Amino acid sequence: MKIFRGFHHPGIADACALTIGNFDGVHRGHQAMLALLNSEAAHRGVESCVLTFEPHPRDYFAGAHHKPELAPARIGTLRDKLTELARCGVQQTVVLPFDARLAAQSPEAFIDEVLVRGLGARYVLVGDDFRFGRQRAGDYAMLDAAGQAKGFDVARMNSYEVHGLRVSSSAVRQALAAGDMETAARLLGRPYTISGHVVHGRKLGRELGASAEGAGDGFRTLNLRFAHWKPAASGIFAVLVHGLAGEPLPGVANLGVRPSLDPNDVNGGRVLLETHCLHWPAELGAEGAYGKIVRVELLHKLHDELKYDSLDALTTGIAKDCADARAYFASAHAAPNHTETRRQTTRDRI
Repeated sequence: MKIFRGFHHPGIADACALTIGNFDGVHRGHQAMLALLNSEAAHRGVESCVLTFEPHPRDYFAGAHHKPELAPARIGTLRDKLTELARCGVQQTVVLPFDARLAAQSPEAFIDEVLVRGLGARYVLVGDDFRFGRQRAGDYAMLDAAGQAKGFDVARMNSYEVHGLRVSSSAVRQALAAGDMETAARLLGRPYTISGHVVHGRKLGRELGASAEGAGDGFRTLNLRFAHWKPAASGIFAVLVHGLAGEPLPGVANLGVRPSLDPNDVNGGRVLLETHCLHWPAELGAEGAYGKIVRVELLHKLHDELKYDSLDALTTGIAKDCADARAYFASAHAAPNHTETRRQTTRDRI
């Protein structure tokens, strides 16, 4: 998949079949829309293209009005969104910066400057609640009329349901906020996943719970930064880690701001996914994971983040989380039907 920031670049397609949206999570509703988009693109002999925005428009307006509570919780990072769009067969994605200029652009100017001249849209597919342009003044009827006048087709896709539940990014956020990882996975069509480069931290975990034989073999963690300040999920999870060894590795992870640690540490103030593999690959040694891109599936929430009063209490808490994660994996292994579904999903994602 080709990726462009903005549309003034060599190599961008002259013509495309286009869909527009934030695609946070790339859930099953998005996937159905992208399948239709790819089919229409092939029928027309043009490339399929997604136009998405960074930051999320609601993030921009929350900042502009100094009301951070208006910003939506973020399901996935930009990296994960682009990975899923590529997996769905999208040929080209354009990431458009959402700024003051774009927020002030009239619907008519958006159609002329972005859709027609910028992207060469021949077909535009939108959702049933699509609005665009300054003060969300543009709607489907306006877009359809513009298409007839300017020579591109316009189509609208109705909402997608799973077992009577409308699939939407809001529904995924609600499931993640509630710690209902199974519902989130049903809506997403896959386990909820965060990926990224393993970054350096304080290396405190390897000292916590270290054996008497030598420091450094305690609760070593893989640290991944979650770029957005407001993740849709938070807390302690049983997870599977992909990218370190041939098989996915079971682990326990903390997604959040680590309230028990010094806020001035190297990752202070940043949302971090810290994952401890229950079985550390010996071939990696102490430093071998840094810089690797890993993918962490959050399968089951154990509890919310807790603030511990001391490092000894933190060590005890982590040890209990590890025991609870092992119990979860043992229980899943003992439930054939439930486990087979998870194993199949995991094989599909490797």
